[in-house]
Amino acid sequence: MYQLEPFMAELEKRNPAQPEFIQAVREVIESVIDFVNANPAYEANNILERITEPDRVITFRVDWEDDEGHIHTNRGYRVQFNNAIGPYKGGLRFHRSVTLGTLKFLGFEQTFKNSLTTLPMGGGKGGSDFDPRGRSNAEIMRFCRSFMTELQKYIGPDQDVPAGDIGVAGREIGFLYGQYKRLRNENAAVLTGKGLSIGGSLVRPEATGYGTMYFANEILKEHGDSFKGKRISVSGFGNVAWGACVKATELGAKVVTISGPDGYIVDEEGVGTPEKWEFMKQLRTSNNDVVAPYAEKFHCKFVPGKKPWELPVDMAFTCAIQNELGLEDAKTLVKNGVKYVVETSNMGCQADAVKYFIEHRIPFAPGKAANAGGVACSGLEMSQNAEHLPWTAEEVDQRLHHIMKSIHDQCVANGKEKDGYINYVKGANIAGFKKVADAMLQLGY
Repeated sequence: MYQLEPFMAELEKRNPAQPEFIQAVREVIESVIDFVNANPAYEANNILERITEPDRVITFRVDWEDDEGHIHTNRGYRVQFNNAIGPYKGGLRFHRSVTLGTLKFLGFEQTFKNSLTTLPMGGGKGGSDFDPRGRSNAEIMRFCRSFMTELQKYIGPDQDVPAGDIGVAGREIGFLYGQYKRLRNENAAVLTGKGLSIGGSLVRPEATGYGTMYFANEILKEHGDSFKGKRISVSGFGNVAWGACVKATELGAKVVTISGPDGYIVDEEGVGTPEKWEFMKQLRTSNNDVVAPYAEKFHCKFVPGKKPWELPVDMAFTCAIQNELGLEDAKTLVKNGVKYVVETSNMGCQADAVKYFIEHRIPFAPGKAANAGGVACSGLEMSQNAEHLPWTAEEVDQRLHHIMKSIHDQCVANGKEKDGYINYVKGANIAGFKKVADAMLQLGY
């Protein structure tokens, strides 16, 4: 019979100096350990040890030349975590904070997130400590070409299908795909998040933000509530935050914050017009990390050096990066009357913050469920590429909506407690884990 602390102690010994990975594994194991112990086949086949170890980790050197002719060296990674239910699927992140531990945490989370989508996709993640900010188009292209020259050896439409993530948007995906085609001389559905003219899908840029709002809408309906009149805080100002602002507004809510590393803005009129959304796009593509220009342009308040969680709101959505919301933030939100918290960035809330929300019976949606819209739409892009047929925006959006509802239903079925509280963390973890674990057993892994 598994015991949590001995298992985690051994895992930590095998994975030193990887706190994000340890945090992600603990969150899942805490939820599923009783379920695992109640199913002898899992214990007999050492399923926890196997499901927390990546299938393989690939690291490689990336040399590239800047515009002045200087050679730089970065480190590239691909963590192929688990392919029991389909080819590895997960983004590439180009950011100075990228480490092996970060990518293992993301690949582990991705495995269960992809399982929840009901699509046949395994889990993986990759990237580099390359920072695209301040780099020219030509420099980014040269880096992407060098990165793909090595990565292309390990990916393919039925093997591993990367996508974008932080620092990797349509431009970078295009450069990466161009190098893949150049080296392999084939048109293959080997990357998602592509531009429409090279096989991309409609709705993909908006999908994570739209999906989190579709998931939140199911939470609201489950609690006899709606978006109408809700005051919402959103962190970040990139692709995810942009999609979240658009869809939240369409559903009747008012988004009053977006944020960056420099601080956050308070827009009491709401981040809710095409002009404001277009400006968010401009900020996102300008290779900077500041959100203050939004406040200047739209004459609203800017709060430097702080996070938006101090503002009284009905709903809070983390849309920036991992561990962006801590225990003190959680206490402030609850004190100020927050009714729902939706983790839209990967592991956006620290573990003690999640525990606090659950203890105070705040409906809390974990990222592996709430932000699955992005990878779900990537899966739909793979399907369109395989058919050699594009779908309309309405078709893609309808399928995305259906997938997010299905994920919510799985969470409720596996996470409803005796007092009626829905523990979405537990529900998502058990539902995602069960499908992957059962596939591993059936395959004899």
